[in-house]
Amino acid sequence: MMSELTGYGGLFLAAFVAATILPAQSEALLTWLILTGNYSVALLVVVASIGNVLGSVVNWGLGRFVERFRDARWFPVSPAQLARAERWYERYGIWSLLLSWVPIIGDPITVAAGVLRAPLLTFLALVTLAKTGRYIVLAWLVVG
Repeated sequence: MMSELTGYGGLFLAAFVAATILPAQSEALLTWLILTGNYSVALLVVVASIGNVLGSVVNWGLGRFVERFRDARWFPVSPAQLARAERWYERYGIWSLLLSWVPIIGDPITVAAGVLRAPLLTFLALVTLAKTGRYIVLAWLVVG
């Protein structure tokens, strides 16, 4: 029981951190946990999705509430990354959040959504769809 909680908790944490600007990767852990056969695949997808979406909400909050510090050295997205994400977001609008799962560009897009004042509920719907879809496809490929 404790090892199950550790597995699910570790996956949640990895997925949360991976969705923030911090470097992390949750797909490898999800794959390994599925391959052990000790966990519910559906529950793993739910846990990873919740962690990943909440991490993206942190990015949205950074963009929304601390945007005035965008040029500060500690700001988690470089000015070039943020400018590129803002251009992408302005060009494709709120629908660009469907790419929030994509490595390298996804995190800056979620920050840009905050900077550009995307409504939180719309943000949550699109990011949840994108990130959960990615984990479902990955689980399907692993279980196969």
